[in-house]
Amino acid sequence: MDQKVNVFNVPSSAYVHIPFCRRRCFYCDFPVSVVGDRLRGETSGTISQYVEVLCNEIAIAPTFGQPLKTIFFGGGTPSLLSTAQLEKILTVLKQRLGIVPGAEISMEIDPGTFDLAHIKGYRSLGVNRVSFGVQAFQAELLKIAGRSHSIADIFAALELIRQVEIPEFSIDLISGLPHQSLDQWQYSLAKAVDIAPTHISIYDLTIEPGTAFGRYYQPGALPLPTDETTVKMYEMGQQILTGAGYQHYEISNYAQPGHQCQHNRVYWENRPYYGFGMGAASYVEGKRFTRPRKTQEYYQWVKAGCVIDCDVTPPQEVLLETLMLGLRLAEGVSLSSLTAEFGAEKVAEIQRCLRSHFERGWMEVAQGRLRFTDPQGFLFSNVVLAELFAQFGS
Repeated sequence: MDQKVNVFNVPSSAYVHIPFCRRRCFYCDFPVSVVGDRLRGETSGTISQYVEVLCNEIAIAPTFGQPLKTIFFGGGTPSLLSTAQLEKILTVLKQRLGIVPGAEISMEIDPGTFDLAHIKGYRSLGVNRVSFGVQAFQAELLKIAGRSHSIADIFAALELIRQVEIPEFSIDLISGLPHQSLDQWQYSLAKAVDIAPTHISIYDLTIEPGTAFGRYYQPGALPLPTDETTVKMYEMGQQILTGAGYQHYEISNYAQPGHQCQHNRVYWENRPYYGFGMGAASYVEGKRFTRPRKTQEYYQWVKAGCVIDCDVTPPQEVLLETLMLGLRLAEGVSLSSLTAEFGAEKVAEIQRCLRSHFERGWMEVAQGRLRFTDPQGFLFSNVVLAELFAQFGS
C-alpha cells in the first residue's frame, strides 16, 4: 500500500457482480449468463465455478486498511445464489478486506427466484437491504419486457420478505415500456406506495444496442410512449411518491427519511470502491477499470493475476465525473468542495457555462450547493450535462 494515500480516498465499499439469470430481459445489456430454470445455485456447476473464480479474485485484491461499510450484490439475479455460495463470498470478503459491524449489505432479488429458507439464510448472513425487481404490476407489461415472473410471484415474494423482516427494502419500477399507458404507470406507483417499502427506484427505459428491445424498437417510435408521455410519467412519479412521504434524493431514487441507499451514494459522490466479478467496474487509486464482460475472458483474467492495466483518471475527467454523478443527487455538489479540488477559476467557469440553465429554472445554487431543480432540472439534466462535456471535455 502507498503510505501517502489519503485515508478518505481509499475504498470502503464493494460491488459484487452475480451474472446469472433465468432468462435475459428484453431491455438488459448487463453482462449475464442464462442458467434457465435452475433456481438454486447448489444445483448448478456453472454458478459454483463462477463463485470459485470470484472468490479467487477477491482473495488477491489490493487492501488499504479500511474495512467495508457497504457491499452490493448486483446482477444478473443474485438471488439465484444458494445460501452456502453467498456465505463463501462474504467470508472471503471479510477475510481479505474486513467488514464493519452493521455494514449495509444489499442484494438484488427477483420474484420467483427464492423461497423462505433462502431469504432467511441471506438475512442470517447479514443481508439487511434488498432491491426487489418488480418493474411493473401488469402481467402484459411483464411479458413485453421479457420478465420471468408473474404478478402472483411478486406478492408471494413480498410475503417472504415481510416474514424475514429485512430492515431496508427497495422496489424497482420501469417507466416508458412499450405499450405502457399513463393509467398503468399510475397504478404501478399506487401499488408500490401501498406496499410501503423504505425505498423506491424508478428507471426510465433506455433502448440499448444489442438488446432484444434494440432489435425490436427505434427510440422515440411506436409502440414506445412518446417523449411527452414519458415526461408525464416522470412528473407523476415525483408527485405521487413525494406526496406519500418519500424524499426524491436522486434523479431515479426515492426514500423514506433515513433510508437512502448508502452504497449508491458512494458512486454519486465519486468516492472509490472495489468491483468484483465479470463485467464489474471499480474505482481504486484513481483508476477506473471494468473487468472482462464474457465468462471465459473473465476467468482467464483472474487466472493471469487480475492485472489492472489502465491509467489514473486525469483531473479534467475527474471534474466531469464529479459533476455528472454529483448532480444526480437532489442536494447537488458543494461549490466549496469543487473550489478546493479544482480551483475558484474553474468553478466560476462552470457557473458561466450554466448561466442560461439558471435562467430557464433548471439549475440553482442553494446553501452553497449547485443543483438541478426538481422535477424540471432533472428532466433536462442530459441537455445540461452534454453542454458541460462539450465545454470541459478533452
